[in-house]
Amino acid sequence: MKIIVLAKQVPDTRNVGKDAMKDDGTVNRSALPAIFNPEDLNALEQALRLKERFPGTTVTILTMGPGRAAEIIREGLYRGADNGYLLTDRAFAGADTLATSYALSMAIKKTGDFDLIIGGRQAIDGDTAQVGAQVAEKLGLPQITYVENILSIENKRITVRRSITGGIETVEGPLPIVITVNGSAALCRPRNAKLLQKYKHALGNHEKTEITKDGKELPYKALYEKHPYLNITEWNANDVNADVDQCGLSGSPTKVKAIQNIVFQAKEHKTLSASDQDMEELMIELINNY
Repeated sequence: MKIIVLAKQVPDTRNVGKDAMKDDGTVNRSALPAIFNPEDLNALEQALRLKERFPGTTVTILTMGPGRAAEIIREGLYRGADNGYLLTDRAFAGADTLATSYALSMAIKKTGDFDLIIGGRQAIDGDTAQVGAQVAEKLGLPQITYVENILSIENKRITVRRSITGGIETVEGPLPIVITVNGSAALCRPRNAKLLQKYKHALGNHEKTEITKDGKELPYKALYEKHPYLNITEWNANDVNADVDQCGLSGSPTKVKAIQNIVFQAKEHKTLSASDQDMEELMIELINNY
């Protein structure tokens, strides 16, 4: 099988401050630590489990972002992915979900044949849960969302368990297909020590350029010629035959009109002891207010 995992480097929303947004309404990513989107890690784990079940399966990480987003691909390689592609171009900057899904779909077409596209339900910097569904629509593929576990793949059909309001469903669909995975799915495995040693020097072209600016020599230069797998592939808009008018800000109909910092303040508080009477009164109050 050939599996593509859609992954995103996101700002850590646990550390949002007053400088988190720019005046134009886009995220000021330089002001926030960057992490692997949590639900994309859940998706990667599902892909790696399939790789273990079906010998010969390859797992490819596809991400879009600035040059530093190559870190997402390295993190995937450390855990068991086979390769990755970084979509990076100024034309992609400021993309909303529509422009992002367009760029990703064009990159997926360039990769060639695939059996399964899998990604997290949503990214923590937007919480829209739209990109996976839009990618499926642009590629003309069926989709299954809110997946918690991939139960089986037989005769070109996949069976999954998905979480819905009030319960769970078992759903079947034909390959190729797009699925999105919930954060309630199995957590991703940690880095593998041997893979960390193998891929720790893997770099994209933008990272190499940053290292070698001012005439500096690229460390371990011979390694990149001897071991091609250490060269992370980067694609720009032209490489994936993308229409730049459908990319980035120009291809994004979503516009931020205003930003507000909301600070929640408690207006009332109540101090309780550990006595049975206080606990009983609290329970009665909660029941009455339900």
